[in-house]
Amino acid sequence: MRVAKLTEVQKIEVTEEVFNKKPARGQAVVQVKAAGICGTDFHIFREGRADVELPRVMGHELAGIVVETGEDAAGLKPGDRVVMDPVISCGHCRTCVSGHENVCEDVKCFGVQMDGGFQDYIIADARRLYVFPEDLSFEEAALAEPFSVASNILWRTQLKAGDRTVIIGAGTIGLAVLQAAAGLGASVLISDIEDKKLERAAAFGADRTVNTRREDLKEAAESFFPGGADVIIDAVGASALTQSAVELAAPFARVAVIAFDGKPMEIPPVYITKKELTLAGSRMNCGRFPEVLQWMKEGKIRPKEMITAVYPIEEIQHAFEEMMKGDSASVKTIISF
Repeated sequence: MRVAKLTEVQKIEVTEEVFNKKPARGQAVVQVKAAGICGTDFHIFREGRADVELPRVMGHELAGIVVETGEDAAGLKPGDRVVMDPVISCGHCRTCVSGHENVCEDVKCFGVQMDGGFQDYIIADARRLYVFPEDLSFEEAALAEPFSVASNILWRTQLKAGDRTVIIGAGTIGLAVLQAAAGLGASVLISDIEDKKLERAAAFGADRTVNTRREDLKEAAESFFPGGADVIIDAVGASALTQSAVELAAPFARVAVIAFDGKPMEIPPVYITKKELTLAGSRMNCGRFPEVLQWMKEGKIRPKEMITAVYPIEEIQHAFEEMMKGDSASVKTIISF
């Protein structure tokens, strides 16, 4: 079995190991066929992270084939093509029981705080595996995870058809949110500092693109959405951008907060109170995979067009090094098995 393990910052070693584990009750063995490189993986590779102990097998955007199941494996059978929800929680605390496992005090992400999917085989809880159709490739299906993040953001902001929406950042999450929002009938303005990303955003259905190196976002948003936007999403995750998002809001608007930035924000409470704004945090996903797979089935989102590079697992070090170069046209890199 091939295993790609980050042994130290900026160094991934691919080794051969014997896989001889058996699934327990409620589990399944999955042969991984494709795994996306997430921004979190890249951050860990580039500079490490306080909650990640090395060596670590990363990878949490996964698609593969069930090869063996334990008892009571949620109806799964060998041969099923599946994607995996990487959110791992305790399952029994008050938060989990209430249906919010993604914000459990002990929540972990597969491939971040525990070894993940950059390897040929994994064992996973069957209830976190979702079957996807034959007409979807493994590479496309691996993008179900970032689209689940987008789905959670739209659920938390209660986005609906007709909502005037501003998305800050046209990276993977920004483009995923854009496709989902457009698919639901929202009007979308999206900003970034890279023209190539904005060109891709326009192809995905953005009604207006803004390069903030050349245009003032607040002025552009006010011109396109007089009176303010109904939903504002900082898809970059920086405190300064989340702070500025409030300035773009219409009365009774919803602002998504996805940042893990430790820097404080300075938002006068009067800005929130006078317009009755809602600041909605969104973390990973909360059981959103069925909705995402339905979007894929209906063609509301186009994961194939998000993939800009595919590397075999033996070239995973090279894949990360290419990402280090910062190609503005790159969106999603996939590791194939």
